[in-house]
Amino acid sequence: MQVDLYSKDGEVTGKIELNDSVFSIEPNEHAMHTVVVAHLAHRRQGTAKTKVRSEVRGGGKKPWKQKGRGTARAGSTRSPIWVGGGTIHGPKPRVYNVKVPKKLNRLSRISAYSLRNQESNLKVVKDFELPEVKTKEVAKILNNLELNNGSTLIITGSISKTLWLSSRNIPKTNVKSFDSVSTYDLLSHKKIMLLESAVKSIEGILS
Repeated sequence: MQVDLYSKDGEVTGKIELNDSVFSIEPNEHAMHTVVVAHLAHRRQGTAKTKVRSEVRGGGKKPWKQKGRGTARAGSTRSPIWVGGGTIHGPKPRVYNVKVPKKLNRLSRISAYSLRNQESNLKVVKDFELPEVKTKEVAKILNNLELNNGSTLIITGSISKTLWLSSRNIPKTNVKSFDSVSTYDLLSHKKIMLLESAVKSIEGILS
């Protein structure tokens, strides 16, 4: 399929061919949901830990004699029913990682690209260079392309430090190279600015 190719000034300079198998399939919601859930699970530290009664300090001495006081029996001050005692069924360190098949991961990214394209929220822009780090310049480009309303993901063909530094102070705007973009990145940003140099690279990975 052919889509408009924009300049950084927001003008249509021509057309560019996009691979239908990457940018124009029927989005698979199940694949996207599964991969996003796995992505969020991988971000969990899993370091929460509470102590059981055997790990709490103290409690070696029986608080009072077994009989004769008219109170409940007690064998340790570290019992879970005592203040300062251990915890029953508390969290323990664990790994939340979920294994996702490669084909499912690939399908989810293709679905995300296709979804944004169908929504007309994906714009292909001719490569441009920033002579210096200047946030105002990137903000102007986003305004020209009508990508300044909501969250925007800028996908580059190679790592551009100048572009990254110029964009980091713009709210809800992120810059990533084509090989580090995940399904979560595509779905957590409403609009996508895809630089021309990244198109063939993405198609090479996913087609």
